[in-house]
Amino acid sequence: MSFSVGIVGLPNVGKSTLFKLLTKKEVDIADYPFTTINPNIGVVTVPDERLDAIAKIVKPKKVTPTIIEFVDIAGLVKGAHKGEGLGNQFLAQIRNCDAILEVVRYFGDNTNPQEDIETIQTELEMKDQESKEKEALLNKKPILYLLNIDGKNQYQAPSISNLAINLKEELENSELSEIEEKKAGLKSQLDQLIIACYNILNLITFYTIRGGEESRAWTLKNGLAVQKAGSVVHSDFEEKFIRAQILNWKKLVEAEGWKTAKEKGLVQTVGKDYIVKNGDIIEFKI
Repeated sequence: MSFSVGIVGLPNVGKSTLFKLLTKKEVDIADYPFTTINPNIGVVTVPDERLDAIAKIVKPKKVTPTIIEFVDIAGLVKGAHKGEGLGNQFLAQIRNCDAILEVVRYFGDNTNPQEDIETIQTELEMKDQESKEKEALLNKKPILYLLNIDGKNQYQAPSISNLAINLKEELENSELSEIEEKKAGLKSQLDQLIIACYNILNLITFYTIRGGEESRAWTLKNGLAVQKAGSVVHSDFEEKFIRAQILNWKKLVEAEGWKTAKEKGLVQTVGKDYIVKNGDIIEFKI
């Protein structure tokens, strides 16, 4: 089960630079609109310190993090809902995404991004009004705003869910070696951004440790039952579900192993209606 975030914004605000940083994929970057006519799709690992902690205890042959997809959608322009600048095509691509990451230029002479935000919002709302379908409305999708700052202008963050990152500086720092980065005391904000996108989708992570062979993170919508979580791992785990054993990741780490945790009575046996919690390690029984 994968979820996608569409990177949107006006032309030349830093969308393709962000996509390159996130996915380490080379994409066309130019100072003119419509460089990215077909969307680039990149699969990005979700940073997870809990999975690292589990792996230290289990010592598996393989560690598999969960992922999130980012879709680099070309710049929208005013009138996009009418087809301006291939706008209809781009808006349709946004409709296929689960959430929106809107990049807003907050550098140079643009120190008031509210107008840009409102332009995009208007285009989404106008497209929704045209649509006969009342599902997957563009302006109902969760949105996170990324303010692309230059570190020079003083700015007041708008009262919306946002992060502020200097994408140009991030790009320059990405060319440094790990040693150079550490020596300069630099820390990327990209992990924070990926986790923020994961969170606005109302997702949680659960884990399986498969007999010590593989420690793996899985993505699930918050509020779903353990039988539904089984389908994320394998269809048999949903269809043939009998029960599951649950252990919080932190309790595994504290007990220094599943076996010890079980002996201490920390492992809980649950039925199909148990609601999965963020950080659960699950062993499915079929």
